[in-house]
Amino acid sequence: MGVTRHTVGMRLPQSRGKSFSFSRIFIFIGIVFATILSSHAQTEQLQCFPTGVRFGAVAIGRNETQLIILTNTGTTATTVSSISESVSGFTVSGVNLPLTLAAGQSTGLNVTFAPTAVGWVGGKVTFVSNASDSNLKLGIEGTGAQQTPLTATPSPMSFGQQPVGSHATLPLVLTNNATWNVTVKSFQTVGTGFSVSGPSVPYVLNAGKSVTLDVTFTPQFAGLTGGSVQVLGPNLIVPLTGTGMTTGVLTITPTALNFGSVEEGSSATLSSTMSATAGSVTVSSASSNNSQFGISGVSFPLTIAAGQSIPFSVVFSPAATGAISGTLTFTSNASDAQTTESLTGTGTAPTYSVALSWTPSTSPVTGYNVYRGLKVGAYSKINTSLDPGTTYTDNTVVAGVTYYYAATAVNSSGQESSYSSPIEVAIP
Repeated sequence: MGVTRHTVGMRLPQSRGKSFSFSRIFIFIGIVFATILSSHAQTEQLQCFPTGVRFGAVAIGRNETQLIILTNTGTTATTVSSISESVSGFTVSGVNLPLTLAAGQSTGLNVTFAPTAVGWVGGKVTFVSNASDSNLKLGIEGTGAQQTPLTATPSPMSFGQQPVGSHATLPLVLTNNATWNVTVKSFQTVGTGFSVSGPSVPYVLNAGKSVTLDVTFTPQFAGLTGGSVQVLGPNLIVPLTGTGMTTGVLTITPTALNFGSVEEGSSATLSSTMSATAGSVTVSSASSNNSQFGISGVSFPLTIAAGQSIPFSVVFSPAATGAISGTLTFTSNASDAQTTESLTGTGTAPTYSVALSWTPSTSPVTGYNVYRGLKVGAYSKINTSLDPGTTYTDNTVVAGVTYYYAATAVNSSGQESSYSSPIEVAIP
């Protein structure tokens, strides 16, 4: 009688109405700001973009924030020692002073308008530095209102990171919360790379109704940039931000792997893919924070061309029973220096079985019985019915135990032969 053993694993896998004269004064002041600032922009070492910030109508008790970019366009470093606002209601944040900018370096700052009274207010923010233009001035203006009939969703609007030369479009929903109709005279964008489209203007937005504009960001350079959508008529302004990228983006698909149940001491393998978009990516290494998970099928460093993918395998080799988790971390020169893939699996106790076979009887028989014991001669029958063949698989063995097996033959009269020679099987 021959004996074999095999292991079985499981795998699951703003206010209403302005007078005409007020609007003309407002436009005139805006033109003055633009003229003054643009006349000096070519010679300034320290520059702000945009050169002036307009907030439109903001309800009292609320606030609105816009992004500005402060840039050192000179060939030497410059240090900003102080920032001051000439009028109340405006604050600058997002920077710790003193601020040193290396030649060519930029930083983003937030300008916030929180009106405390109804009406238009304007002034300037002064940046004092040791640059050739030691007092850089940023024009600021906004209108406090008891209420703003139009609201925008989302506001502010962020495009996140987008490759230079590509574009992304997001919906901007304007809703008239007033009990009267509002006329949108025009809508436009401020800021490099931003554009907006929508219904033909002038457009009457009825009380309680909404309309959707499409805002598009097409970054022209790498780095953070800000802007706004200006909805003229109701004097609504929606801040915009986006970041241009020149490096590629590394994507791991899927972002999570579940190996299900795998026997302790064995292993299971699942497939994943590394992909590069918006530019080529060089992956320098991949590491696992749990030695029971590993990566195979690739070697590092490797470069993935833009638009291409490289397959790899993840191996789960549980060294214990129970739920097990880990993370693969890929380090690269992509816009996000580290990309991760989460891993889970369950280690289970090994399952053993014993496959038995024997030589058929030379006499006519009806079938065979199989016996098992912990010592020779002390047997118990383990088959529930007469086995007509000469093979049997015992799936009830336990790890660490030694078993002894024997078989008997049974003829048509029910007479049973003596035991065969015993076979010893040690379960690991």
